[in-house]
Amino acid sequence: MLENLENMEKYRAQMLIEALPHIQKYYGKTVVVKYGGNAMINEDLKDAVIHDIVLLSLVGVRIVVVHGGGPEISGMLKKIGKQSEFVKGLRYTDRETMDIVQMVLCGKVNKELVSLLNKAGGSGVGLSGMDDGLLQAVRKKDEDGTDYGYVGDIVKVNPKLVNDMLEDGYIPVVSTAAMGVDDDTSYNINADLAASKLAVALQAEKLILLTDVRGLLRDRNDENTLIPEIKVSAVPKLIKDGVIAGGMIPKVDCCVEAVREGVRQANIQDGRVEHSILIELFSDAGVGTMFY
Repeated sequence: MLENLENMEKYRAQMLIEALPHIQKYYGKTVVVKYGGNAMINEDLKDAVIHDIVLLSLVGVRIVVVHGGGPEISGMLKKIGKQSEFVKGLRYTDRETMDIVQMVLCGKVNKELVSLLNKAGGSGVGLSGMDDGLLQAVRKKDEDGTDYGYVGDIVKVNPKLVNDMLEDGYIPVVSTAAMGVDDDTSYNINADLAASKLAVALQAEKLILLTDVRGLLRDRNDENTLIPEIKVSAVPKLIKDGVIAGGMIPKVDCCVEAVREGVRQANIQDGRVEHSILIELFSDAGVGTMFY
């Protein structure tokens, strides 16, 4: 019994020792986390993510949270009798839907996350992409003329407000409604895209996209075929070979763009794994697929 207890204590000490160089690596550096998927729905996962973020902040990591809220938006639309529509994987956003997006993302979801961070001992502060022109966008237009409604493409990021919050020790929590610069309106922005653009503007050390798969798989039907690391220069061939396909393409594109624009590393990782953020940042093992 005593031997087992001693072994357990040694294991715990070893974990802390292993974490030390990683804490030193990220101390004072900026990490942007896109929070979404099951990690926002399952209460145990949500609790783990919130505590990961607070711990990171308390040990000196400048942590920024960018969140979506797809299920909550769909639920509110259903309540008012409106059907959710999607075009090429993006929510078609008419004027009424945009009002709901703003209400749910900038109001309900954002403030709930801020409240949870504060209850866990952090200093969360809620921001939207419209605050101080943080995210500035134009209406999304494809060459084939696809209409997405009030869905935007980001053309400029003004990170001053976020940087100010970080300097004062806060955890900025950013909802992804953007200020329109081509029209007097706001735009619905894909959260992965917003996180990528913000990470670049903040000169972040790392971008983490939480999703509902282990990462990039060589065989989409076999989770044991996880690709742990990829150079961005190898991505075009993986797309050509069909390894990167469907809904994974835009996520990978966000990671590739972030790295090419100066973010040191970008990760697509499984938000269904409790404490996956800490495992990735503060352990030798890591988790998910890292682009560099």
